[in-house]
Amino acid sequence: MKKITTIFLLISAFASAQKSSLEQKINSITKGKQATVGVSVLGFENNFKYSQNGDKKLAMMSVFKFHIACAALDLVDKGKLSLDQKVFIKKSELYNTWSPFKKKYPEGNIEIPLSEVIDYTVALSDNNLCDILIELVGGTQAVQKFMNSKGIKDFQIKHSERGMALSGWDSLYENYTTTHSTVQLLKQFYDGKLLSKKSTDYLMKTMLGTKTGTNKIIEQLPKGTPAAHKTGSSGIKDNILTIAENDMGIITLPNGKHYAIAVYVSNSKESEAENCKIISNISKAVWDNFNK
Repeated sequence: MKKITTIFLLISAFASAQKSSLEQKINSITKGKQATVGVSVLGFENNFKYSQNGDKKLAMMSVFKFHIACAALDLVDKGKLSLDQKVFIKKSELYNTWSPFKKKYPEGNIEIPLSEVIDYTVALSDNNLCDILIELVGGTQAVQKFMNSKGIKDFQIKHSERGMALSGWDSLYENYTTTHSTVQLLKQFYDGKLLSKKSTDYLMKTMLGTKTGTNKIIEQLPKGTPAAHKTGSSGIKDNILTIAENDMGIITLPNGKHYAIAVYVSNSKESEAENCKIISNISKAVWDNFNK
């Protein structure tokens, strides 16, 4: 019993030192920055936990497209939607916003499978296709109801992408979550507690193919590192304030283990490049911490 207690104390001491070391690195990255930086990390296999401003409710921006995709895939699991079903995209639904789909099909009026709608929404962060997906699942209220049913705390979705654009900057704060809530959600997702295995695998694969935010979480990770992530960005209000520059995801380590990370830079007066560098540097610090 004494030997077991000693081993337990050694493990606890190591975990505490590991957390303290990470905190020092992250503090050095955020020191002097004119921004609120929320950070949460959760080791899936070793239950390592770290959080800084983890309970602050911060604007999500396009991070919410992960939540929307989950709500859609839940309906697929229930047989109410199908990944193969055709979705007709009308020209009138394509407004001027971030939309790789509109760039490719400026005239719209084309049918694509639901799977492609989800891919555009998550991997390419297309705002037009996101709003079409929201309508398919029954509106933002349906996404909220699904997350509530899974016990997800500190999450609120009130506006679509178009809704935020029409309602003004203040509405961005009404779609919020916390970094702590985000990593807990990612763990539930990874554990198969949100969706079926088929849908979980499908969405993981989609997130592994994310094309946005190459200068955020994944920038300083070793080339080829599996990173299933979702980004978000508000743009700059009055050429001064960035309401949100975000990234979150599940990272696979060289030893096959995993961790969830969420870094949300909020209400920042730093440049866009600096906001993204904060996320990139924190991600590198977390990676190094897990690979000691």
